[in-house]
Amino acid sequence: MISIIASDMDGTLLNNEMVVSDFNAEAIRQAQQQGVHFIVSTGRRFSEAQPLLAAQGITAPLITLNGAEVYDASGKMLDMVPITNSVARAVFHTLTSKGYYFEVVGSDGIYSNSKAKRIEQIAHLLTNLNPDTTFKIAVSLASARLELMDINYVANYNELLADPTKHVMKIIAFSEAGPSKLKPLSDEILAKHSSLKITSSSASNIEINNINAQKGIAVERYANMLNTPMSDVMAIGDNNNDVSMLELAGVSYAMGNASPEVKQLARYITDTNVNDGVGKAILEVLAKQ
Repeated sequence: MISIIASDMDGTLLNNEMVVSDFNAEAIRQAQQQGVHFIVSTGRRFSEAQPLLAAQGITAPLITLNGAEVYDASGKMLDMVPITNSVARAVFHTLTSKGYYFEVVGSDGIYSNSKAKRIEQIAHLLTNLNPDTTFKIAVSLASARLELMDINYVANYNELLADPTKHVMKIIAFSEAGPSKLKPLSDEILAKHSSLKITSSSASNIEINNINAQKGIAVERYANMLNTPMSDVMAIGDNNNDVSMLELAGVSYAMGNASPEVKQLARYITDTNVNDGVGKAILEVLAKQ
């Protein structure tokens, strides 16, 4: 009997227009009406994720930043697992010395040290999601979107570490070269810092968190709060940063657009994110209850 459903957002719950479809929203409401707890588990920040649910009238707990933060349905933070300052400083040095552009997700917002690089990364994301969009147009769209996004620009990321009220929750490094460059970089960082966990939400990035800030660990903590065994948990995802929750959940679904690793790991495969795969998986499980 499934009591909790945990879903990723990007590439999973969200379609390529970055919204929750009506079909997915209705399936979630049906699950909640039947007493099933629905929780979103995402690499996004709370302020980026919650409005996407609210737009469909969905109220649900949120696991954010790959498990670094957990919020209840009212938006109250239940847990926080940051990267220590000493480790963050060392990672900053490694990435900077090797010439990688990276961003820092702090407890109070996203930080970048280059507006131009920020625009470039958003443009690459837009062209990946919409192959018919030229890079030049994507740059224009990205520039416009930046004005709407809560971005803090700093000259040096170490400035964040000097403020005791701020915490480094996640570090995201980018490379359009993909795994050929990012895999060796990940291996080097992990060899130096056993307190870290590195995942990715796309082929062109790596996401660096505290080793205890993983989606699977956070979902399990949430399940424990409800006295629910993981055998009664269903997880849905599409990418590397979803692996930990797919491994721990009793029922696991990979999206039709999921990475080969995720498809091989999951027990079931549903439709793609543009064809309401989450909603279809939810209704399939509810029909068996």
